[in-house]
Amino acid sequence: MTYNIHHCNPPSAGTRIEIDAIARVITKENPDLVALQEVDVNTERSGKGINQAKELAKQTGMHFFFSKAIDHQGGDYGVAVLSRFPILDSTRFILPIDPAIGGEVRTIAAITVEVAKGKKIVFASTHLDLKEQNRISQAELIVKHFGETKLPMILGGDFNALMDSQVMRFLGQHFSRSCQDCKPTIPVVNPNRAIDFILFRPDRGFKSQTTRVIDEQYASDHLPVVAELTVP
Repeated sequence: MTYNIHHCNPPSAGTRIEIDAIARVITKENPDLVALQEVDVNTERSGKGINQAKELAKQTGMHFFFSKAIDHQGGDYGVAVLSRFPILDSTRFILPIDPAIGGEVRTIAAITVEVAKGKKIVFASTHLDLKEQNRISQAELIVKHFGETKLPMILGGDFNALMDSQVMRFLGQHFSRSCQDCKPTIPVVNPNRAIDFILFRPDRGFKSQTTRVIDEQYASDHLPVVAELTVP
């Protein structure tokens, strides 16, 4: 699953934070791995002392790893991953921002897990910048970084880019999307564009079976995407 959770703030709920609403969506789908975006840790708006990634892991019975992107309201804000499998290794790296145009710092949260005896994979979450020039350089770094791993690899995220955009065409030279005619993921009511995707390295043996966009209109301002992939 990949899910932009809007810091667990249902858009129709004012400033109220409802971690349990996001947890219910995840639990209902019962995914093995989840890429999360827009995650708060110890922020004023979401509650000092509240680590949303940790709390979601607790409520769903999963393991977690959080990757900070920026300071926000006295805490941290970024991306995270949840995993049904124990996390064997984890890494965070920062994606580039062109200083000439500026932009918000973005990061990758990546973990290594053993999904079956002797079968390890890398699973990662990201949230690319709003500006296309930054997205392109960020995509280039993602390809360079993960091109070095010999393990099968899945990347879920909010790419802030349409399927036919320059950045998604570039990523398509190195990754496959779990869907080709991907259903819209935003807005949650009458969605009209897809910007949330699950990608995988086809040269490592993954195959996509199904991809579904979940019609969950309350918990976040994005719809979650669930893909079933066979492991090589």
